[in-house]
This record gives sequence, structure tokens and C-alpha cells, in this order.
Amino acid sequence: MPTSSRFARGPASPLTLRAAAVALAGLAGATGLAACGDADAGGSGGRTEVVASFYPVAWLAGRIGGGDVSVRTLTKPGAEPHDLELTARQVADVGKADYAVYVKGVQPAVDEAVEKHAKSKSLDAASVVKTLPPPTGGEEEEHEGDHEHADTNYDPHIWLDPSRMATIATALGDRLAKADAPHAAGYRDRAKAVATELSALDRQYRDGLKTCKRNTIVTAHAAFGYLAERYGLRQVPIAGVDPTSEPSPKRIAELSGQIKTAGATTVFTETLVSPKVAQTLAKEVGVKTAVLDPVEGVAEGSSDDYLTIMRKNLETLRPALECS
Repeated sequence: MPTSSRFARGPASPLTLRAAAVALAGLAGATGLAACGDADAGGSGGRTEVVASFYPVAWLAGRIGGGDVSVRTLTKPGAEPHDLELTARQVADVGKADYAVYVKGVQPAVDEAVEKHAKSKSLDAASVVKTLPPPTGGEEEEHEGDHEHADTNYDPHIWLDPSRMATIATALGDRLAKADAPHAAGYRDRAKAVATELSALDRQYRDGLKTCKRNTIVTAHAAFGYLAERYGLRQVPIAGVDPTSEPSPKRIAELSGQIKTAGATTVFTETLVSPKVAQTLAKEVGVKTAVLDPVEGVAEGSSDDYLTIMRKNLETLRPALECS
């Protein structure tokens, strides 16, 4: 990201020097996270190099690592992460990194690369939280050969529960502190701050969804099981774990009946995948559509981050569920 600045002539005061140091440290942290999406980026500049599988864990690594890490993600900005294929260079980057963070079950290629090249220096975020059974309601059982990530015995979409993300933040802070002992205090302090922010987000969701006339969310794919479980909602997914799977006419008919029975007002589309099926279903039943973001990726240049996207999701859910 090109930047420009003007420096005043003459000696700088200690206060000015301290302010400059803080600014540079912040820029270093931002640059590390900005490297997400380019696993072929340049060197880490002496910082701890962290490879992240896709956006939610890359966001955590950038916030917790700050200026002490260089974060690279294996999934390009704006790309749908579920069917990621790694290049030979990316596989090598997994092995060369000081640490890797991922969610096992989302991206089979990443799971394999970590297992072979970074097992002893990685955090599977799903291993530190209570997981839920695989989501039901999609049709992936009819397409077993197309959905390798359905082999896991749990729902991998853990990041859509802020309370679980807070637990992961604490665990990642501890792991990075052990991997880079000279900066241990910074990792743990930043992890605590991030966990506090996520706990506050959790409270916003609990308060915002406490009193609603409806509790059914019809989603583009089965990504919102943890959010539904945490806040007393019921998820009805059009597709299963894989958002690109096409529902059959039979499934569409089933969904139409479920929407009418539940009195749902909205079919939720999402970012990164085509909204056509959801829009067709909504039109057929006579309800609205709205975007509910599974936070699986953020478009390049976007000013949004995990926290702002999740807050927008809450603002989208409340009117759809007629919450007071």
C-alpha cells in the first residue's frame, strides 16, 4: 500500500519520536495482514511468519500478532475458500512458515499440507472449541465425491460464533507466545484485547436477538449452525457445507414448504457465491432476500473486517426475525 508523508526539518522531540514509533509499529501490523491473499509475497522482514488458511483466522493472526508477525493467507481476497487448491509454492510456504493457523475441515488441501509439513507448528482452531455435528438439510450426501471436506465429523464453521472466536483468540495468543518467546507478552496482551472485543460482540448478539417473533433463518449454505445454536435460532440451509452445490427440484420444494410453515420473511443470500438459487426460491415463495455474510472472505480493498461484518449481519437479522 503506497504511502507518503512529510517530515518537519529540525530535531524531533522525544514525544514525536515515540509517536512515530507507535505509528510504524501499527503500520507493520497492518502490512502483515495486508499480505493476506499473496502467499508468494516477499520476506517477513525478521518477523514471525504466520500462514493462515483463509480470512477469519488471518484476521485473528493479524490482530494478535500485531507488528511482531507477517501474516499470509492461502486464499486470495474475495475468493470462495471451500474448494481451494494449493500451488506447489503455497505448499512449500506452509512448511517454511514459523506457524500455521487453519480450521480443519474447510479446505482439504490445507489440511493435507499442514499434516505433512507443519503439524508440530500449527493450530487447528476447531481443536480448541466445542464443535457441533455436521450440518443437516443440504444435499451433499448425494454428491459425496464432490465434497471432500464433508468427511469431517463436525461442522467446521466455528468462526460464526463470536464466543468461540474469543476462545480461539486466547489459544492463538498462547501458541504464538510459545513460538516467539521474546514477544510473548505482546501476543498475550493483544489476544486478551481481541477476546474482550469478541465477547462484547457476543453480548450485542445476545441482546439483539433476545426477543424476536421468528427464529428461522433460511441461508444460502449451511454456514450458520454455530450462530444459530448460540443465539437460539434454527438454520434452514439451501446448500450444505459446500455453497456451490446445486439443490434439486425436490429440495427446492421442501424448502418452500419449510419457509411457509416457519413464516420466514427472508431468504438470505451471501457474498462470494451466486445468489440466483436463493433469489429464485424467495420469488417462488413471495419473500424478501437479504445478504447474510458467512465471513469466509473479504474483497480486496474492503474497509470491513470480521467485527464490522458480524455487526452488519446482526443488523440484517433483526428486522428479518422481527426482533424488538
